[in-house]
Amino acid sequence: MLLTTDEFRRWPRKAVTLLGMSGVGKTTLAARLPKSSWFHFSGDYRIGTRYLNEPILDNIKLHMMRDPFLRNLLRSDSIYIQHNITVENLEPISAFLGKLGDPARGGLPLPEFQRRQRLHLAAETAAMRDVADFLGKAKDIYGYDHFLNDAGGSVCEIDDEGMLEVLAQHTLVLYLRAGDDMEQELIRRAQANPKPLYYRADFLEPRLAAYLQEQGLAGDAQVDPDHFVRWIFPHLVQHRRPRYERIAAQYGYTVEASAIGTLRDEQDFIALVCDAIARRDD
Repeated sequence: MLLTTDEFRRWPRKAVTLLGMSGVGKTTLAARLPKSSWFHFSGDYRIGTRYLNEPILDNIKLHMMRDPFLRNLLRSDSIYIQHNITVENLEPISAFLGKLGDPARGGLPLPEFQRRQRLHLAAETAAMRDVADFLGKAKDIYGYDHFLNDAGGSVCEIDDEGMLEVLAQHTLVLYLRAGDDMEQELIRRAQANPKPLYYRADFLEPRLAAYLQEQGLAGDAQVDPDHFVRWIFPHLVQHRRPRYERIAAQYGYTVEASAIGTLRDEQDFIALVCDAIARRDD
């Protein structure tokens, strides 16, 4: 929602959605706010514990069934399998999403990779639509005054205006923009530690074709999963930047992600938002 600075300051139950690439400081910002009064809604946590819970566990069991010892225990219901997803540990979601490429090097065949990408897209869309309900739960059940929606880095990829309308109607949308230096740092991290990512189909397909041609490969089964993530990530950063900017221009406000490191407390955060509102009003 669009507010004046006075309206935001007087808002008795502040609700803010944070947008931005993974690694720009959304979760760090959430940690700077008082846990006693701000409900931290993590989109990724909701995805893993609600909408991808069963597929994640099925994937774990699939791998365990390849071991004869564990297979016998599973089939006899002798062991119970559960993930341990937390806001700080989202590894089970990443492990399920996987990387495209040669199965012998830990990759997924293209059809299976695409299936998991579709499941993630549906899960992320549903998780963001849940924000409206959780605003009520945060206050009525848990007694929190304020609400922070820590959205996943791939929210900008979702072509669902209804979902964006839900966020804009119930929260102030705040885009944490990564400057050139921060974007280069994100790329450096991805090069050092390539992680599974979500890609829009119309983004992935032409870039996969370009990668195969550039590397002289006959198909996705020959792709080195880690090398492909390293190669595609700079393209992903460039692709997502204008999508974030469009959402912020239509529905919310923009702040520099580098400012997150200077925030000390809730008052600094409120001042940061008010500055963003004032800039847009100008």
